[in-house]
Amino acid sequence: MSIRLIVGLGNPGPEYEQTRHNAGFWLVDNLANTLPGCRLQRESRYNAMLAKTTISGKEVWLLEPLTFMNRSGQSVGALARFFKIKPEEVLVVHDELDLAPGVAKLKKGGSSGGHNGLKDITAALGTQDYWRLRLGIGHPRNLQSQQAVADFVLHRPRKEEQPLIDESIDKSLRIIPQVVEGKFDVAMMQLHTA
Repeated sequence: MSIRLIVGLGNPGPEYEQTRHNAGFWLVDNLANTLPGCRLQRESRYNAMLAKTTISGKEVWLLEPLTFMNRSGQSVGALARFFKIKPEEVLVVHDELDLAPGVAKLKKGGSSGGHNGLKDITAALGTQDYWRLRLGIGHPRNLQSQQAVADFVLHRPRKEEQPLIDESIDKSLRIIPQVVEGKFDVAMMQLHTA
């Protein structure tokens, strides 16, 4: 089984562009920029930024929903249904409160962990059985902050956190070819031990 759809999660609009919740967009933007001739374009049918590209000789869709985070499943579900993409062929890239900045983890399935984007995608796909690439952004309680989680994810990373998040995105980009080829164990070992 290989990955046919890579989804980056975030919120649309310039006011959210640099916020922690947009880490999934950051990775997909970086991925598109590294692929020859790949340009994300607005596709109103899916209410998303969309590109069709080739990675490791396989056709892959890159998708950034332009709905707000809690409605991400609309775009993902519509595209997956139209192109008959199975849940296990979907990789969702998202910010992860339970991982420190600089840490990235790949896993299949599991709960949404309170992440509204994942909740909506799970509802749209009818299963939790899709792949997730979790980009650590840290948690306010680990930073001795009283900031509410909803407020925390909608702010920019602190000056010292941004390079760590960028580094985890770089590490993650290096395993995308293996993930697309379905070499999940190899990808996980490389990502989790890097």
